[in-house]
Amino acid sequence: MESKPKGKLAGFFHFPQGDGLSTDEFIKGLWRENPVLVQVLGMCPTLAVTNSAINAMAMGLATLFVLVMSNILVSSLRNVIPKQVRIATYILIIATFVTVADYVIQAISLDVHKALGAFIPLIVVNCIILGRAEAFASKNGVWASFMDGLGMGVGFTYALLLLGFIREILGSGSLFGISLFADSFQDWVIMILPSGGFFALAGWLLLFNGLKLRKKQAQPEQTREEVLI
Repeated sequence: MESKPKGKLAGFFHFPQGDGLSTDEFIKGLWRENPVLVQVLGMCPTLAVTNSAINAMAMGLATLFVLVMSNILVSSLRNVIPKQVRIATYILIIATFVTVADYVIQAISLDVHKALGAFIPLIVVNCIILGRAEAFASKNGVWASFMDGLGMGVGFTYALLLLGFIREILGSGSLFGISLFADSFQDWVIMILPSGGFFALAGWLLLFNGLKLRKKQAQPEQTREEVLI
């Protein structure tokens, strides 16, 4: 049995409805329940490592990997894990995959690994990952949990990249370490400082919520026009 497409994006993400899944489980992490731009979760890595696009991408992909793998394993073991020790078990599962991600980043790029520093091990206590394990993966099947983790992970990654893009371009005049402007460009040094993270996040939140509000206001107008027709 296949799920019915919902919304304009559903046609691009048409997956079988295993374990009661709809494509909505994936899309919600990108828009309606984006962990950074809507729920404002995971602020520690969001503000700390997004001073460059490469750091933001590395942290986002590491978190995506841990989210997907922990969701799959928690869902697979949901009927085996005793309720009394479930949180401790989830943390142990998450820590295992964080260790894997840590070694992979270190093997690929030692510079990026040093730049991220302690924020890689801190993925273990990221409220997004533990929250999805407790609120979703422990109550749903493997396929649905996989799609939930994938959607939330991709949503988290692109939110970090949006911050990393604007902070690196304005703060260093470059993107992924490649210079974009002439030497005469005056860097906005504040953008690569911790305070710049708050400014960038505020700007994206303003834009994101403005688009959501505009879309919400447009829906009643469309409904009214349909009634008149």
